Amino acid sequence: MHVCIFTSDSARDDDDMAMTDDVLSTPGHLISLAGRAFARLSELRLKPLGFGVGYLPVLVALRDGEAGTQAELARATRTEQPPMAQMLARMERDGLIKRTPDPRDGRKAHVVLTDAARDRMPEAIAVLLAGNAQALEGFSEREALQLEKLLKRLIANFDRIAKA
Repeated sequence: MHVCIFTSDSARDDDDMAMTDDVLSTPGHLISLAGRAFARLSELRLKPLGFGVGYLPVLVALRDGEAGTQAELARATRTEQPPMAQMLARMERDGLIKRTPDPRDGRKAHVVLTDAARDRMPEAIAVLLAGNAQALEGFSEREALQLEKLLKRLIANFDRIAKA
């Protein structure tokens, strides 16, 4: 694998430029392709369970007590407020969550999992884990752990950049 390295060296010839400026071989593009492939596979497998791939981070955050309002869920799942509001409306329609108004602040609503969501979550998580295992076929355990660590570092870099 070659990595795209951008330099300010104007002395490069066209052959060097063709090799180093291949945007389709950059980690960013390859990670994007892998992410979309994971999302497609996950959607296909989760749909029969009544879940969308985007629902799982919300459901896990609610299950684990990490969040209980729309704003908290948006922060916990790194989602903007408008898409989170739309997702919660779909999840409520699908019977996965219930929203109740906050008695102290009418602008807020508390979000909780329904029994139906709790009952189906273990199977949905198993489906996602199986998909990850299939995608990592041919990787050693060490390589899979290294990939996970590298991706976490990459995400931390993006978080740092976004805060700058």
